[in-house]
Amino acid sequence: MSSTTKTGIWVGVVVVLLVAMGLDTKVVPDGADIGAGAEQFSPEQYGKSEFPRIQGKISGRAAPAAELVSALSDDKDAATEKYGVAGAIGPVLSVKFQGQVASCDSGICTVDVPDVPDSQTIRVQVGPAINGTALRDGVGDISFGDFKNQIEYQNAASGINNAMKQEVLADVNRDALEGKTVDVTGVFQLIIDNNWLVTPVKFSVSS
Repeated sequence: MSSTTKTGIWVGVVVVLLVAMGLDTKVVPDGADIGAGAEQFSPEQYGKSEFPRIQGKISGRAAPAAELVSALSDDKDAATEKYGVAGAIGPVLSVKFQGQVASCDSGICTVDVPDVPDSQTIRVQVGPAINGTALRDGVGDISFGDFKNQIEYQNAASGINNAMKQEVLADVNRDALEGKTVDVTGVFQLIIDNNWLVTPVKFSVSS
């Protein structure tokens, strides 16, 4: 093969490479953020933006605890329609009560509520860890389809829980609650009829 032929081949290869590089090159306008991509989901921002709405809906729907116990005993489906929403495991219900804190353990307090049967246990999460998805699920209009995947859906629940904790429980002295009277509005998933674990949207200590 002559040197002229070899030179021609190399020139052709170089031309092909340059064309390929050109096709694969993205032109970025001056001042554009070359690292910018799809906006990342922020559980913190989601929780902060959604919690006020969730707090309002749950507060507006909440039934006094004694009334809710009676309604569930009479007709669980009717009580769910009036005071909550259907859930995958059990209905998610909104409740409000005032009572005396009987005991606290690992961030969960048992509250003695007047006019509620002795067989009914009512507990409330006070943190620092707030678990579950009751706040997310309790309004009935936040669904898996609103998110890209299961991770985002779960993180949304955590973001809402954290926003509630900052807004509602930040000033609560958890070590001094026993014996105190508390006013609570919150939501719970009904799994065991006579044992409620309430996640609050409002929480105040009266005495």
